[in-house]
Formats: sequence, structure tokens, C-alpha cells
Amino acid sequence: MDHFEELIRRLLHTSSVAEALQQVADAAGAVVVGADMVSVTVLAPGGAFHTPVQTDEVAAELDQVQYHSGRGPCLDAARGDGPGYVASDDLGTETRWPEFAAATRGYGFHAVLSSALFSAAGPDQLSGALNVYSRRVDGLDHADRHTALLLATHGSLALAHARATELADLRRAQFRQAIDSRDVIGQAKGILMSRQGITADEAFDLLRRTSQNLNVRLLDLATTLTARHSELDEH
Repeated sequence: MDHFEELIRRLLHTSSVAEALQQVADAAGAVVVGADMVSVTVLAPGGAFHTPVQTDEVAAELDQVQYHSGRGPCLDAARGDGPGYVASDDLGTETRWPEFAAATRGYGFHAVLSSALFSAAGPDQLSGALNVYSRRVDGLDHADRHTALLLATHGSLALAHARATELADLRRAQFRQAIDSRDVIGQAKGILMSRQGITADEAFDLLRRTSQNLNVRLLDLATTLTARHSELDEH
């Protein structure tokens, strides 16, 4: 239990989505007793599934079987309207996902469980699933399921926090870029107003028309003008 609590503490202090995803996969491999390999499925806002982290490349291949066939436990768990938790104790008798069950048995794995991850609402939010594979029939018992669910819950909190932090950083960067762009365009307008004796609106219209005629972004044109206006004054 001390080992599990330490893993949870590390998980809750992750600062990026990529780091949190890796921590979730590594933690599941360490604390779910019956786990032989682990992967994390992510359903992006656009609707595409992918496997960003796994403890074994075979897990990613088996996840791909599900993505291609459109059927499988990780898809069921990752969908927002899914059951949240999906498992099969014996893939030899499994009928819900025939393509996945056959491929998984072919690699020597006979039990699987998938728990929903980070299903927070919102257009920028992700959803996904923690997938645990076992080589043995009935290899993932009740205690393993409980541990996976607990880890998925903590993982969802960590991922939501990391996602919110990344989005906030992105918005701050975009805001700073917008301010910088406005300043550069303002400087370019000032140069044209001084050199041409025109108004601010006329200077902006001149920049816009020149940008269109040269097929150059207005910001790039303004940046060049502010950086090299002294050279232009010499000619």
C-alpha cells in the first residue's frame, strides 16, 4: 500500500499530459498484480483513437486491432457514453469483440480489463481508457479490478489538472503572441505615418494592400519593416 500511495503522489504532481499518461501506465504495471502489460487509449476531441503510451509494443498493436475493427474493451470504456469499466476473464469464450479476442489470444493474452480515464466534459477535454492485459484466464481478479479502478480515478484527476494547465499555458502564449503582433503592426504603422505623412488608417490599409500584393503575411511584412526601416531610409 505504501508503494501504491507513493505512485499516486507522483501521479498527482505531474505537470504535463504526456507525463501523466506515462505515470498511469507505469503505475498500473507496478500495482495491478495480474497485469502483464498495460496501455492507455486516448480519444481525441476529433474522434480519433490512439495509444500514446504502453508498457509493451504488443499492447499498442492489440489496441490498433480495436481501432481498426471498431470493437473492443478500450473503445467501450473510452467513449463518453460507455459503461466506464469493461472486462473479459476469458477471451477464448469472448463474443463481443471477435477480431480483438482472436488477436489477443494469438499473442498469448487471455484476460483484459479497461477502465475509463479523464472523461471531463468540454470541447477541449480528452477521454480515454486504462487497459490492462493478462496472460492467464481469470488472471485479473477482483482486487486487480479494484486497484485499476482506483488508479484510473486518481489518474483522471491528474490528467484533468495537467490538461487544464497545458491549455492555460497555451492561452497565455497565444495572448502574448497577439499582444506582440499588435505591437509590431503598430510600430510599422508608425513608421509609415512618419515617412509618408499619412493617417493610422491609411498606414494600415497600405500594409494590408502590400501584404496581399506580395502574398506575404501582414505580420511578417510589419516585422520586416520595423526591423529594416533604417535601411530603407538610406535609399
